[in-house]
Amino acid sequence: MSVFTTVTPDELRHWLQDYSVGELRDLQGISAGIENTNYFVTTDSGRYVLTLFEKLTPAELPFYLNLMAHLAGRGVPSACPVANRHGAYLGALNGKPAALVSRLEGRDVSEPGIVQCAAVGAVMAQMHIAGQSYPTTMANPRGPQWWTAVLPEILPFLPASEAALLQQEVQQQKAARAPGLPRGAIHADLFRDNVLFAGDAVAGVIDFYFACTDALLYDVAIAVNDWCVNADGALDAPRTRAFLDAYAAVRPYTAAERGAWPMMLRAGALRFWVSRLYDFHLPRAGELTHAKDPGHFRRILELRIKDATTLPGLPG
Repeated sequence: MSVFTTVTPDELRHWLQDYSVGELRDLQGISAGIENTNYFVTTDSGRYVLTLFEKLTPAELPFYLNLMAHLAGRGVPSACPVANRHGAYLGALNGKPAALVSRLEGRDVSEPGIVQCAAVGAVMAQMHIAGQSYPTTMANPRGPQWWTAVLPEILPFLPASEAALLQQEVQQQKAARAPGLPRGAIHADLFRDNVLFAGDAVAGVIDFYFACTDALLYDVAIAVNDWCVNADGALDAPRTRAFLDAYAAVRPYTAAERGAWPMMLRAGALRFWVSRLYDFHLPRAGELTHAKDPGHFRRILELRIKDATTLPGLPG
């Protein structure tokens, strides 16, 4: 959510003529994140988020925008795109694909507690069930094929020990992909800053632009590796248990998922170690951008390998 492409108030006023949202009152750039250009937009009719997509193409974007609308229509508290006067969710602004999305109320939390972790687990399970009826599929753009493809670009920047760990884990994950896991539409980036709370209740899930079709358990692993970790990256047992149990109360895990859980936690850590390495060492020019620390997910991966036999398991 950085600002790579500048939009002036006059440019936005002209663009908004194609929407039934009233007159523009305020426009503010959002500095967090690293993938797209985002602005907070306030008009006569409400508050929105304007996103200009810096990497995703017009051919790819309907998957994400239609998924958001699909989930919102089935009671998932997710951000929902706003259709223009022609009924389309996707437009173009300053040479980039662009969308206007409802801005949800609530605030993200930097240090979630047990009750909040349980709430996120339950909402993720609800989201996975609702996503089962979403008819469109999208291969994971940051999955094993991408990890392998970007390795040659990343490895020259790493010390020998980290390069060896990275290459070894990529190979082990490719060999360990478990068949038969339940699959469907997943968020794939459900970090703390992508969930808004009103008190201890989830008010909204945002930023679906890494969503894809993949193992549901992969989504769980990504979330647990962020919501349920201590500062050193180790899993906090009470928060992990609360998340996993709340999820299972809505969508029980399968036997195959229980067996795949330790390696899936490693896969979730590896995905974000690789992507943060890529963004840190090979950044794009842009204003207000913030590349995140790759070392955080390297440490998480090292801990998931070290603690493989003592990790909190999935409830049976």
